[in-house]
Amino acid sequence: MQAYTYIGPGRFALLDKPTPEVKDPHDALVRVTLSSICTSDLHIRHGSVPRAVPGITVGHEMVGVVERVGTAVTSVRPGDRVTVNVETFCGECFFCKHGYVNNCTAPAGGWALGCRIDGGQAEYVRVPHADQGLDRIPDTVSDEQALFVGDILATGFWATRISGINEEATVLTIGAGPTGICTLLCAMLRHPKRIIVCEKSPERIRFVREHYPGVLVCGPEACRDLVLRHSEHGGADVVLEVAGADSTFRLAWECARPNGVVTVVALYDRPQTLPLPDMYGKNLTFKTGGVDGCDCAEILRLIEAGRIDTTPLITHRFPLDRIDEAYRLFESRRNGVIKVAITNAP
Repeated sequence: MQAYTYIGPGRFALLDKPTPEVKDPHDALVRVTLSSICTSDLHIRHGSVPRAVPGITVGHEMVGVVERVGTAVTSVRPGDRVTVNVETFCGECFFCKHGYVNNCTAPAGGWALGCRIDGGQAEYVRVPHADQGLDRIPDTVSDEQALFVGDILATGFWATRISGINEEATVLTIGAGPTGICTLLCAMLRHPKRIIVCEKSPERIRFVREHYPGVLVCGPEACRDLVLRHSEHGGADVVLEVAGADSTFRLAWECARPNGVVTVVALYDRPQTLPLPDMYGKNLTFKTGGVDGCDCAEILRLIEAGRIDTTPLITHRFPLDRIDEAYRLFESRRNGVIKVAITNAP
């Protein structure tokens, strides 16, 4: 089969590899029908994910059809269309039982697919702990509608859940990339009093204004003033930092009101400084990732009910044999790209 593979820092390649097999009673083999590229894949290629293993097939955003299951798998069966969770989790350890599935203590627990074990930018993927990692897609939901459930939508849903957003809140989301938009959509589900989006890209600002007209949008240079004008207590009640730059980390805590919540969703390329003397007295609560992706079934129900729609994020489509071209476009952010869908031949 064809599989997009991490050769080493700075290099991916589309290679021929053996089709994976079911190795464990809890495994499932999934035929990938649609996948996508995540910024985390770029981090792997740039060498900023030390735990990524050279030689693995990359990709952790995918949907597909179950081909085979191990003898212990009970939640899915061959022929089911499924979303694949970005995280592998056993469902039985201390962390899983408390909903902290990102910290699962199983050997492949946490973010494994496309990082430490073979992922899904390929024709097939083996999914360990399939009863936890796969969710059936409702018949009325298309593959494109479900594509982001297992990763960036799960991230947005988790981030807004742990942030304690209520109907009186002013929420600031920093970053309107794919994860930022998914986080925005999940914040909207909680009906806060107002949502402000900060983004530097003119194209992405236009996208937010076109698709979410009830949201206030600004660039970084105007963000603090806009937040102060549209908040009652000297800043946003909740700040969701989804951009991942040095400047946006500082902007996040500066725009939060005293005793507010700053939820760091972004994956940074390098360490950030926590300037405690500067923020002394703000009494902020920081919450940090990665995602605990245990809400995928609920997200699929919301998509089925028409309450979440991420299909506008798919701006470009490529077949698997043109995935190099798709990566170049996604990383360059040219031509209004937000997300690309990688299709496999039926």
